[in-house]
Amino acid sequence: MNENIGNAKLKIVCIQMESKLGCPDENFDRAVELLEEALKEQPDVIVLPEIFDNPGELKERMTEFCCKDGDKIKARIGGFAKEHGVNIVAGSVSEMHNGKFYNTAFVFDRCGDCIATYDKIQLVYPGEFKYYTEGDSLCTFVLDGVKCGLIICNDLKFPELARSLALDGINILFVPSAWPEGSIFRMKALRLARAIENQIFVVNCNSCSHSIGKVYGGQSAIIEPIGKIISSAGPTEEIISAECDLQMIEKCRAGGQSIFDRRHPELY
Repeated sequence: MNENIGNAKLKIVCIQMESKLGCPDENFDRAVELLEEALKEQPDVIVLPEIFDNPGELKERMTEFCCKDGDKIKARIGGFAKEHGVNIVAGSVSEMHNGKFYNTAFVFDRCGDCIATYDKIQLVYPGEFKYYTEGDSLCTFVLDGVKCGLIICNDLKFPELARSLALDGINILFVPSAWPEGSIFRMKALRLARAIENQIFVVNCNSCSHSIGKVYGGQSAIIEPIGKIISSAGPTEEIISAECDLQMIEKCRAGGQSIFDRRHPELY
């Protein structure tokens, strides 16, 4: 069952960022600039989008561009979290560990410690399979006493992932993503479904980057457990924010059957 969250409220900020293909250092610099701007919202948590370091497919230069065991993201983004005392769900980056490439998300607490990492499980076929290795474990973590979960982009299509995290007691599901412009309607439908069916907050931070032959469509949003969008972005670079009152989860579940009231959980 969901943990007792008392009167917890979290101010969450999403940075809908435009990155440049093949320019990871410049993209990290831009991410830090936007993180500085996001501090004006006095956030508890700041979220970056998927592959904000390099929004494209440059397999032949992956070794050159990627983070090695999270070195660059820990130094730049983790260092920022420590300096400013803010939690950061650092989207995802191309990362190499154990001799393989992964689409990896990093989570930093207010002390700048990396408290969680997540390797994207449901890679996009066939593109991402050409250079990334799929992850094999779920991700939960605690920010300011609130239990959270994390999936990436295409993972939204697989409701079992979000449901497993919800049954494990998460209150907020973070979804950094890079949905292309032509698929935004799917992203919007899926994130609403994940919020409503699991009665949790969903925080979807999407890229708005332009890549070779592809435009990522933005439209990031923060969604309440009843499916109400409390903050949303347009198609271009933008910072959005919302205060998430975690008591709403308990109120939502008390108002009708919750995910913990399934009639025959041994069947489904």
